Amino acid sequence: MKKVERINVIMRYINNRAHFTISEIMREFNISRSTAVRDIREVEAMGMPLVAEVGRDGGFFVMHNSVLPEVRFTNHEVKALFIAFMATRNQQLPYLKSRQSLAEKLIGLISENQQDDLVLLNQILLFEGTNPHNPDLLDLSDLPHPMLETLIQTLLIDRYLSITINERTSYTIYLLHLYREKSTWLIEGFDLKEENKKIIPVDHLTEIKALPAKKRISRKKILEKLRKSEEPTNLVIELGPRAIAQFKKYHPLKVSISYTNPYQTTALLKTFIDENKQEELNEIINWLLFLGEDIMVREVPEKVSDVIQKRMRSFCT
Repeated sequence: MKKVERINVIMRYINNRAHFTISEIMREFNISRSTAVRDIREVEAMGMPLVAEVGRDGGFFVMHNSVLPEVRFTNHEVKALFIAFMATRNQQLPYLKSRQSLAEKLIGLISENQQDDLVLLNQILLFEGTNPHNPDLLDLSDLPHPMLETLIQTLLIDRYLSITINERTSYTIYLLHLYREKSTWLIEGFDLKEENKKIIPVDHLTEIKALPAKKRISRKKILEKLRKSEEPTNLVIELGPRAIAQFKKYHPLKVSISYTNPYQTTALLKTFIDENKQEELNEIINWLLFLGEDIMVREVPEKVSDVIQKRMRSFCT
């Protein structure tokens, strides 16, 4: 580890502890006593207020009410942050308006040589969804629905919500997950009135409020009802390496696989398909065809099997 990186890590290590010794620094970073002493002195010179304790069990501690000094980024860390910014373009992510101020602060922290590297990276790196004619780090594009940030701010305080859809329909829910699938942000919530799961697009929200305490039920009771309502597995598939590669490219959020050998070249997929939901049924069938031929079906609903066979026959004619 280079000295600049080690000093940064030591600063964080020290700041997260009430007390530390030279010996602990030596063991943690595999350095000599003289190097540990020099590094601690440099950390002190950078502004971290350390107090030394003398005696057999002596050491150092950080003064109360102190804060971590200015962080210094390595070349690799700067590039990692920059590339992360680039990769999130056109992703409809929350707090995207803060991208510009974050980028400006990052650029203000780095040297001219590092800035030149970022300009070059901005010219040659393209990610899916990036406009090659306008690859500007500070460009704000494809902003998410404005209710997304409001929703996140509310649920960070309280997951019991009263939400209104298109100014007409209201639900009282306990939010289970907020997720993004197929470029759409979705709420998975437990409907406290109907006592079942509900999926609601964030784009349809017009109002979000915390739910009054008298209208709530306990989280423990919610989880018990969810366990009792779990659908039995009716789709079981074995995946080979090519199908696993396809799975990694895309899969529905609620579907997962378990590897069946230590080399992760075979896997098992178990899930439930609701045959009465035509849209969901069509989507899962399209996805199964996307996985390709490197699969072996152990269990599948008859309706799904019939539709797949009809599609395969239509491809062959």
